[in-house]
Amino acid sequence: MAALTALAVITGGCTVATRAQDADGGSGPSVPPPSKGPAGPIPAGLERFYQQTLEWGSCDPNSGRGGPGQCAMVEVPLDYDKPNGETIELKARRIAARDRNNRIGTLFLNPGGPGGSGVEYASAASFVLGESLVRKFDVIGWDPRGVGESTPVLCLDTAQMDAFVATDGSPDDEAEINALDKVAKQLADNCQAKSGKLLPHVSTKDAARDIDVLRGIVGDTELYYLGKSYGTYLGATYAELFPKNVGRLVLDGAVDPARPTDQINMAQAKGFDTALEAFAAECAQRSCELGNSKEAVLAAVDKVLADSDSKPLTGDGTREVGQGLAVLGVIFPLYVKDYWPRLEKAVVDGLKGDGSRLLALADEYTSRSPQGYADNSGEVIYAVNCIDHPDITSVAQAKSQAAAFTAASPRFGPYLLWGSLPCAHWPVKPVNTQHPIKAAGAKPIVVVGTTRDPATPYEWSVALAGQLESGVLITRDGDGHTGYKEGNRCVDEAVEKYFLEGTAPTQDLKC
Repeated sequence: MAALTALAVITGGCTVATRAQDADGGSGPSVPPPSKGPAGPIPAGLERFYQQTLEWGSCDPNSGRGGPGQCAMVEVPLDYDKPNGETIELKARRIAARDRNNRIGTLFLNPGGPGGSGVEYASAASFVLGESLVRKFDVIGWDPRGVGESTPVLCLDTAQMDAFVATDGSPDDEAEINALDKVAKQLADNCQAKSGKLLPHVSTKDAARDIDVLRGIVGDTELYYLGKSYGTYLGATYAELFPKNVGRLVLDGAVDPARPTDQINMAQAKGFDTALEAFAAECAQRSCELGNSKEAVLAAVDKVLADSDSKPLTGDGTREVGQGLAVLGVIFPLYVKDYWPRLEKAVVDGLKGDGSRLLALADEYTSRSPQGYADNSGEVIYAVNCIDHPDITSVAQAKSQAAAFTAASPRFGPYLLWGSLPCAHWPVKPVNTQHPIKAAGAKPIVVVGTTRDPATPYEWSVALAGQLESGVLITRDGDGHTGYKEGNRCVDEAVEKYFLEGTAPTQDLKC
């Protein structure tokens, strides 16, 4: 589960935002036009939320989220079953369409996670979207409930999160199991102590209902939406709840909503194996420093992981690099092919006992800066996943599944299994069960899958496109996480034509 947080780091981080701003020198019009809203049907009892007028103003540069566009706070119910009760806030950023005279509407973005910041993602709109889309659409990204600058889930301080992240995630004996169980319970207990009122209301269904409030406020009768990774599950859930409000949805790097959690985690472990093997083959082909065969490169990676398990590698002078951090350092660059040379260098150093490059990669993965953690994605992912679906309920259950996970992926399987342990202590019971999402009556929904995606295996996109009554699949043959704006012109043109013209591929498209 923790692996899904990488998308938020990659697409929402400072590097991407900076590149986006450099690309166009800013954001286009500084003041978005007033909303026309509300539009479309309003659920009974929620009128005041759909009818609110947002006060768009400058994004606070002191928060670390300055930059292009304007920001506003949106009020939504804490509990949709009690619309007259307590409320929470969502922070949103809007980048105005550059071509005001030919503006089509609003395109909502979610970068994944759960825990990814849509506020940061929207600031990179000119990098993560094609030029034709930023010309014709107002772009809105928001921090979903529990995330970032919306009403946040808060659990651990920096030292506690460091301990949680660094704990060996593939325990070899009872002592290591007890250590992992201790930090898992601490996470759950602290989340309850600091955010107990919010925890029962951060499910994907709650977040999907928030999207419809946003859609109504900006005056769009239909939702136009691009969701990546976990954002595909959020988008599919929206389509299930509001099929008649679906306009143009692209779900990129899909999560299979019908797949049980243990199968999701095993498939994801296999996905990382597939991506690592692709890295090893590419590395060997160009005679990299790790060996001249795929097998030699994989053996080098495995040696570093084994060495860090028996004796931590040196880190940054304060933190050592045990196997937990080493695994994160290996996984993170698999998401983006451009990061593969960094993985090569990190493994080369790791073989010499130097884990500083692996630690730097792990820190990027977990949003760890010298000042501490830049966001709460490492906490939100558990808050959402543990309430969304049934997961392991005890150490005993994890032990009973260990053989199956190891058989699926000796390298990553145990890590993905034991990564669910906080759910065994979670104070809120799951509110949903895995099931196919059909979204009967919705307009065509485009699903994009990448054949060697490390985090959301290709078969998940195939499955979701097949479940959706109006699903259309675009296949990208390639490496890395997700497909749109990843260097494949065929994918990009098909997605942008769909958003601009409403024309989905007439049959499953292979790119």
